[in-house]
Amino acid sequence: MKFRYAKYIHIAFVAVLAILIASCSTKNNTSQTRWWHSFHAKYNTYYNGAQAYIDASLEKENGNKDNFTEMIPLYTVGNKASRELGKSNFECAIEKAEKAIARHSIKKKPEWNKSRRKTEKDIEWLSRREYNPFLWKAWMLMGRSQFYKGAFEEAATTFAYMSRLYRTQPAIYGKARAWLAKSYIEAGWLYDAEDVIRNMQRDSIDWRAVREWDYTFADYYIHTGELEKAVPYLRRVIKQEMRRKQKAREWYLMGQIQAALGNKDAAYNAFQHVIRSNPPYELEFNARVAATEVMAAGQAKQMVSRLKRMVASDKNKEYLDQVYYAMGNIYLTNKDTTNAIAAYEQGNKKSTRSGIEKGVLLLRLGDLYWAKEKFSDARRCYNEALGLLDKDRKDYELLSERTKVLDELTPHTEAVHLQDSLQYLAKCPEAERFAAIDRVINELKKKEKEERNRLAEQEAAQQMAQNGGINADNDNPLRRSAAPNKQGQDATWYFYNPMAVQQGKATFQQLWGKRENIDNWQRVNQTVVGKINNNLELTDVQRDSIAKEEARLDSISSKKDSAQNDPHQRAYYLAQIPFTAEQLAASNKILEAGLHHSGVIFKDRLDNLRLAEKALRRVSDNYPDYEQMDDVYYHLYLLYMRKSQSAIANSYIDKLKAKFPKSQWTAVLTDPYFKENAKFGEHIEDSLYASTYEAFKNNRFGEVTANKRISDERFPIGANRDKFLFIGGLSKLNQGDVNGCINEMKTVVEKFPQSRISEMAGMIVNGVEAGKKIRNSKFDLGDVWNYRTNVLNDSDSIKQVKFSPDRDIDFKFLLVYNPDSLSENKLLFEMARFNFTSFYVRNFDIEIEDIEGLHQMKLSGFRSFDEAFQYARQLFNNKNVTAQLSKDTKAIIISDKNLQLIGTSFSYKDYEDFYAKHFAPLQVTKRYLLSEPAEVATPREKERDLQEEIESRNPTETDLNARKQALEPVDNGMTIPLEEEKTTENKGVAPTEMVVPIEETEKKEEPKNTIDNTEMVIPTEETAKKKEQKNTIDNTEMVIPIEEAPSQKPQPKPVEPKKEEKPANKDNQKVTPIDNNVMEIPLDSETVLPKDTVGTPTKKPKTAKAKDSEKPSEKKKQQPAENTQKAQKPDEKKEQPKKKNTDGPVIYFDDDVKPVEKKKKEPQKQQPLDYDFDDEYYDLGGF
Repeated sequence: MKFRYAKYIHIAFVAVLAILIASCSTKNNTSQTRWWHSFHAKYNTYYNGAQAYIDASLEKENGNKDNFTEMIPLYTVGNKASRELGKSNFECAIEKAEKAIARHSIKKKPEWNKSRRKTEKDIEWLSRREYNPFLWKAWMLMGRSQFYKGAFEEAATTFAYMSRLYRTQPAIYGKARAWLAKSYIEAGWLYDAEDVIRNMQRDSIDWRAVREWDYTFADYYIHTGELEKAVPYLRRVIKQEMRRKQKAREWYLMGQIQAALGNKDAAYNAFQHVIRSNPPYELEFNARVAATEVMAAGQAKQMVSRLKRMVASDKNKEYLDQVYYAMGNIYLTNKDTTNAIAAYEQGNKKSTRSGIEKGVLLLRLGDLYWAKEKFSDARRCYNEALGLLDKDRKDYELLSERTKVLDELTPHTEAVHLQDSLQYLAKCPEAERFAAIDRVINELKKKEKEERNRLAEQEAAQQMAQNGGINADNDNPLRRSAAPNKQGQDATWYFYNPMAVQQGKATFQQLWGKRENIDNWQRVNQTVVGKINNNLELTDVQRDSIAKEEARLDSISSKKDSAQNDPHQRAYYLAQIPFTAEQLAASNKILEAGLHHSGVIFKDRLDNLRLAEKALRRVSDNYPDYEQMDDVYYHLYLLYMRKSQSAIANSYIDKLKAKFPKSQWTAVLTDPYFKENAKFGEHIEDSLYASTYEAFKNNRFGEVTANKRISDERFPIGANRDKFLFIGGLSKLNQGDVNGCINEMKTVVEKFPQSRISEMAGMIVNGVEAGKKIRNSKFDLGDVWNYRTNVLNDSDSIKQVKFSPDRDIDFKFLLVYNPDSLSENKLLFEMARFNFTSFYVRNFDIEIEDIEGLHQMKLSGFRSFDEAFQYARQLFNNKNVTAQLSKDTKAIIISDKNLQLIGTSFSYKDYEDFYAKHFAPLQVTKRYLLSEPAEVATPREKERDLQEEIESRNPTETDLNARKQALEPVDNGMTIPLEEEKTTENKGVAPTEMVVPIEETEKKEEPKNTIDNTEMVIPTEETAKKKEQKNTIDNTEMVIPIEEAPSQKPQPKPVEPKKEEKPANKDNQKVTPIDNNVMEIPLDSETVLPKDTVGTPTKKPKTAKAKDSEKPSEKKKQQPAENTQKAQKPDEKKEQPKKKNTDGPVIYFDDDVKPVEKKKKEPQKQQPLDYDFDDEYYDLGGF
């Protein structure tokens, strides 16, 4: 028997549970469903997502590496190197947040009694788009996870949608807008962030969102460089920060900002805050270093002594580069450049890391050497710094440009310095010479010893890391097998060893200099013309000479131990000193070339006229027999003209006339048009070339020859010189002079190897040398016009592939032309202007494509042939466009389908014939007008709904089991009709759930659902008879009809749920009739009920009268609603309580029931804490 009852109880429990779950569908909007989905969203999916978010944030916080040489970002996600940390957990948090949104979002509007006056709060409640009071945290979790994952565009999308979704709730809206601005800031979209900030004025920010806006303003002003404005917001951020490590970072950032503003005392205090907060050692170390830099200027010695003590600490061995960098900065602040350079060099020397810190140190050291004009040392520092610094740095472009200039300059300056030193040693006494050589040898031995020690330390460290200690596991053969090989090198792959890679890079740069990472990097001439004259076979004499040279080099390499090849011996250096006249002459030649080229670079690339004058004057004064003296005179003339010393400049013209009358520079400087060419020569030459090319196209070869002669005389070194030579060669080819053409092409190849024309000229020369014949130099449009890749000879292929005559498909308008026959940029501009000014509601895309030497300008966006034809007709009536077209330009109207066949199965000529047969005879209709939008019949595209996308990716169980819930109460507005004699209209009540009538003789059932802990609504029997009245009750209440009760004046006190059974068990029990035939839900003066309760005041049975005396004040307020009224006249009594009940209790459709202690504190209800905002950061671990 027990088992039988237990079985029934179990079945009943399951049935009740199923009904409760079904009643909590997101399609219902009641306090029960809101609580249910809020509870499940918080403690199920949201909780798991929050834990994943915390784990990801901890991983990012612990693994973050800041670049302390620059201003650190406010958020760790601002560090690109740390952006990938925690990515998988952030993605998990995003997934959980999406599931919470998809399964627990309540968007259905609550039912409202239309006869009840709406307050401002009621209007706000009814205008909401989301009614789950907790779900905003899921949206926030998803957006924040996307933000910290580094997906700023996705985060911006989420917060933008969230701000629209919660537009009526100022606190949530303010938070969402703050995070939206932060997403824009971190993405680099400062203008968009500024727009959000400007539209969200400070006085309109809800007080609960001020914290987020403090972060936003601080981050924005830091990114825009307005550091003074960022300071007060950053102070608020630090006070509100919950994470200890993050607070230490923010104090460090405060110190950096104050130091940048010159507030050294405030900066020092900020760095001391970092040290006292017990941060990670790296942050503490950098704070101590930074604190020494901002101390008072008179404490330089004290600061340096502190840093030297830090150098002695074993804990700082990895950070010695930063310590010496700070030490150098202190010396530099006190204008002690010598000690500053020494400190920087020590930092470079003792650095154990190849990171950004070392790169910044080398950059600062290179700048000092650059300022001191020690270009070799500057090049050494810049080249190494270039590979260590991020390309996003503001000074990276300047660094790269200086590196390129120094790569050109330093070989010449080093050669000059070396030869000067060797010639000095040749002249000095032997004792002094040997002393200088010995110093070099000792320095070399010292460097080699230091390098050996460094390599030994690295090898020991690697061995320790592999074996777990120097003396650990010596007897383990597996450990010994992992030891380094006999050569002392690690057994890992070469490119996994950063030390080996760095050494390889340094060795390569010493041999080859700075080279771009491109194919054929070792070749000066990268074009095909480099093959010219390189394929000649060697003669026997040449082969013998090469063999002898190789044998000599082998013999030299075999003398490794000989004195002249050992840099540790004096003989090695004595062999390089120019003692004889021949050696001195060779040394002078190196000097002359080095001074000449370095002087030109100083003048043209560095704009250093002082060094340029020094170098060039030394050549002209000391080496008068230099073979390129005319070039030296030319540059000296330009140099003195720039210095406004015309008398000295003219003297070099006289020297050129006297010593180099046939030099090209003499011709240039003595040209009567020299000054005019200097001012307008570039434009004149461009015009001359344009006219020459036009003459060439029109077969006016005599004019081409004359213009080329002008170019030879007036612009021998002009920017278009290679083009003139090329056009002149083609002109000779058209006149039958093939050899003259080939000679011109070879001149282009030899003198302009880097020119684009040089590649074409090289192809022509290579083709002629390979035995190919030259036809002519003219471009034949007909060849391309008739071009196609497939030849359709068989009938089957012709049947399979053919043009389509359809006219109501997408068409394109094409302009086909030779690119050299017109100005393509001007044509493109005129086409765009024509489209913009002629078609206000249409947008035609323009695309230019190069096909077999022809250019196609394609315009798309036409829905039919008729539209494309209308466009072409209007286009050719525009004089501005037609003026840019050449006579050979062809216009084509073609469908997208037919365009795919051009050039493959058919040619342009084939389509031209097809068009003339099928499209030309057609009458153009005006069914589609270009003055109408392209999407006339298409409704406006719906605004993107992010939540719909989320719900589509995460279907709920309700959607999957919809058929199983067919018998459960569903919010579909349906009502099961009652019997006629019992059916009446219940005015003011609109049930949306199933209404189950009960006969008079039946025992009344206890309702299964209680809503918001309020009284069960029990209509009377009279209610059933008045079914004709309007129904507008809340859709979540189970309505059970009972007998009518007599009219009474009940007190406004909630009825105990247990007492609801009494009137239900008595057939003659009478209840007070009310306006809408629903018993009144009384309000306690200290309780704010949720807004989904029925809005009109109702009456209470006598069962609640025992407690009336406890709330007299409320009774007085409810007096108008307590007036008795007869069931026959419900409408007459209805308006009286509405007039007098303006100050009575208001039933709000809110999310939670918030108790209020006293009635006098009612004004505080205007700003209730509807949501638990304070727990947001606590939920996420303070991140």
